[in-house]
Amino acid sequence: MVLYDRYGRPLFGLRITVTHRCNYNCIYCHMEGEERADLVEMGVEEIARIVRIAAKFGVFRVKLTGGEPLVREDIVDIVDEISKIGGIKDLAMTTNASLLYDYAEKLAKAGLMRINVNLPSINPETYMRITGSNFTPKEIIAGIREAKKFGIRPIKINMVLLRNLNDGEVDEMIKFAHRENLILQLIELEPIGIDRNLYKNLHVDLGGIEKRIALRAVKVMVRRDMQNRRKYFLDNGAEVEIVKPIEDGSFCMACTRIRLTADGKLKPCLMRNDNLVDVLSRMRSGASDRELEELFIMAVRRREPYWKKGDLHLKYSI
Repeated sequence: MVLYDRYGRPLFGLRITVTHRCNYNCIYCHMEGEERADLVEMGVEEIARIVRIAAKFGVFRVKLTGGEPLVREDIVDIVDEISKIGGIKDLAMTTNASLLYDYAEKLAKAGLMRINVNLPSINPETYMRITGSNFTPKEIIAGIREAKKFGIRPIKINMVLLRNLNDGEVDEMIKFAHRENLILQLIELEPIGIDRNLYKNLHVDLGGIEKRIALRAVKVMVRRDMQNRRKYFLDNGAEVEIVKPIEDGSFCMACTRIRLTADGKLKPCLMRNDNLVDVLSRMRSGASDRELEELFIMAVRRREPYWKKGDLHLKYSI
């Protein structure tokens, strides 16, 4: 049974933050390499139980995010348990890939199907400046190749464009992605969880870059399943997706997913924190599956477009 919200939008996807911990300290990320031990995290079975309930209501796509998912020592167990759940047809992960080389085979055997890799640059100096880590692009690329070796695909590269840091490396990244048979996602920095002045200093409008890419495109596809984002197939065979901030109500009306925070709260809308539904606390208090199902239905009922049809917001107001 597929659940629909009050606006007629079906729910197909569940995006799970498995941890807020991260081994990086990216300059644009508000988590700032969070390593605190007192953060609440769901256990393997707790995550699987929530996914089973979601699957009962028609959810078939699950994406694991962080933080950095691979810093969880039980991440393979999480993947394994979710992959066994009937109805889950798409199990993906977003990762910085710093630990991917060691995990790729285990993740593939556990049932991970595809990954998004956050890779802001393949230039070692630029990469270090942006990520605040001692890992190198060479190590990340080795992990990507290992994942491909064991059948994890497609693999997408997430490149957040940052002014005066990597905004001059787009052509180089397109060539790299094509050479490695990867899909490149160019992402415009969003003013969410970031200092206002830092955002202004780092923000790059993707409009001009997209126009330049469009001139090279032999085909353009609008992804209705991904908030109407555009995907360009270039003359050299490369595939480039453009991920821009919310522009109007069509973005929200195309949303078919719900989020689950690391501390076990269902989050009906990316842009809001005032309508969360706490599942983990109820679960740890002995809630039955039926009670948890009612909480899931409640969260879906709270889903509503942040921007309504007819609204026009070319950029977030900051």
